[in-house]
Amino acid sequence: MGISAGKSKHVEEGDNNVFWTTMSDLMLGLAIIFMTLFVLAMTGFTQETVELQQNQIKASEQMAEKLKEADIDAEVDKLTGNVKISELQLFEVGSYTLSEKGKRYLDKFVPIYINTIFSNPALYENVVNVVVQGHTDSQMFKGLKSPNDQFAKNMELSLLRANAVEQYMFKTAYDKKYDATLRKMLTVEGKSFSEPVLTADGKEDLAKSRRVELKLRVKAKNISRMFGLNFGGY
Repeated sequence: MGISAGKSKHVEEGDNNVFWTTMSDLMLGLAIIFMTLFVLAMTGFTQETVELQQNQIKASEQMAEKLKEADIDAEVDKLTGNVKISELQLFEVGSYTLSEKGKRYLDKFVPIYINTIFSNPALYENVVNVVVQGHTDSQMFKGLKSPNDQFAKNMELSLLRANAVEQYMFKTAYDKKYDATLRKMLTVEGKSFSEPVLTADGKEDLAKSRRVELKLRVKAKNISRMFGLNFGGY
C-alpha cells in the first residue's frame, strides 16, 4: 500500500509539472508572437517615416539648388525643409500690404516652391495642406493696454499678412496645372506673437519673429509632420 501511494503521489506531481510546463510554453509562444507583430508594425512605421523624411530632404536639396541658381537669398535646412529668408522681404513696417520688393521676391520664389513640391509625387501624395502662417513680434500697439487686446490685434495683423501672401501666390508664374490642387490644399493661419523666434540667450528676436511661414503638413500614418519655409516680415 505504501508503495502504491508513493507511485500515485509521484504521478500527480508529474502531471502538475507537465501542466505548468505546457502553460509556460504557451505564454512564451504568445509573448514571441506579440513581440514579432510589434516589431513588424514598428518596422513598417519606421520605414514609411524614413521614406517620407528622405523625400523631404530630396525636395529641400532640389529647392536649395534652384533658389541658388535664381539668385534668391535663402537658407535652407535640408533636414527639415525649413527655409529662412532674410528680413525686410515682404512688408513695410506696420503694414500688411506686400511691398514691391516683396512681390518681386514672391514672383521668383513661389514658382520654385510650388513646382518643386508638386512635381515630386512621393512627397506630394503625402501632403495634407499647404499652410501659409503669419507671425508677429510681441511689441505693443499704442492705446492697447490689455495683453489680450494686444494679442488679438497682432493676430489680426498676422492673419492679414498671411492672406496677402496667399492671394499673391496665385498671381505668380508657377505651373498652372497645379491650380486645382493648390486651391484644395492651401490654408491660412494667424499665430500672433505666440511662437516668437528666440536668440541664443533666450530673448525674443523681434525682427525674425515678424515673419510669414509656408509649410507643408504631411501625413505619416497617424502622425502629422511640418515641413516649412519662413519668410521675414516686419
